[in-house]
Amino acid sequence: MDILVSVNCITYNHERYIGSAIEGFLSQKTNFAFEILIGEDCSKDGTRAIVESYMNKFPGKIRLITSSSNVGAKKNSERLVEASNGKYIALCEGDDLWINPHKLQKQIDYLENHPDCVLCFHSAEIVNGMGKPLNQYIRPYKKTRNSSVRDMIAGGGGFCPTASLVFRREIIDPLPALLKEAHVGDYALQMWAASKGSIHYIDEMMSAYRVGIADSWSTKLNSGSNMIEKNIEVKKLDIQLLNQFNQETSFQYSDEIEGEVLKKEFEILLLQKNFKLMRTNKYKKVVKELSKIDKTKLYSRMYFPGIYQKVVEMKHSLNTGRK
Repeated sequence: MDILVSVNCITYNHERYIGSAIEGFLSQKTNFAFEILIGEDCSKDGTRAIVESYMNKFPGKIRLITSSSNVGAKKNSERLVEASNGKYIALCEGDDLWINPHKLQKQIDYLENHPDCVLCFHSAEIVNGMGKPLNQYIRPYKKTRNSSVRDMIAGGGGFCPTASLVFRREIIDPLPALLKEAHVGDYALQMWAASKGSIHYIDEMMSAYRVGIADSWSTKLNSGSNMIEKNIEVKKLDIQLLNQFNQETSFQYSDEIEGEVLKKEFEILLLQKNFKLMRTNKYKKVVKELSKIDKTKLYSRMYFPGIYQKVVEMKHSLNTGRK
């Protein structure tokens, strides 16, 4: 039977999690053949040994893609795509997991019956490092429905849980410049796919997203003494990505992109505490569209920074159990 789906899993220092990810792949009940590709990026822990043990236990089902030196998440993802044999590609990073054995079948059934659909995704629950649910979810809609290019542009890379993505390989074959040059692949992929066909969302929790992982991109971004500088740089790269997407789609989505760029600029000014520029007419629309809670937080930071900081510190103390 020909391979219909390639499951692409990049992993690095996921010794504690990779087994659960692989078990989730192997648990899938399908009426089609699928392959599992593990991109092991020269982990410093026992990740590779665990992958190899599963390869020995399930010969022919899992392929290890690796090299003699660390290549980074972006190149790791690209080499998995190049090695894939499936008509469709399903994504799941090594620290996330699939929690529904019918996940792949449900998504492929929809894609096969709707040739105009190029990407299918679903909701996910958020768990901690031990896999314990935190009663938090990534659920962009309250019912099953199609998504829009506008939502993908405004949602950022986190709009669709990565471990929920299944898409037609043909939309990135050959790999477009947008994805090759993007600083984060998820955001670029979601926007690119939305410009190539319809996007379908299934309102079911079929994967789990782990938070608080030491080597994860989000943990590294939001820690360290240079955290603000790193966040500013990412937002600048987001703006660059949005402008490139605008060019490569012949400016079909200029209004949506220009609005999102304005929000990113506003967020940079907020991180820089440049309240004077934030109050100019250019950003009035951004402020107007904020929720009441976000407006309250913003005005507190702008006009009562001392009080705002004390409230933040108090909440942090309560959340970490300090008195």
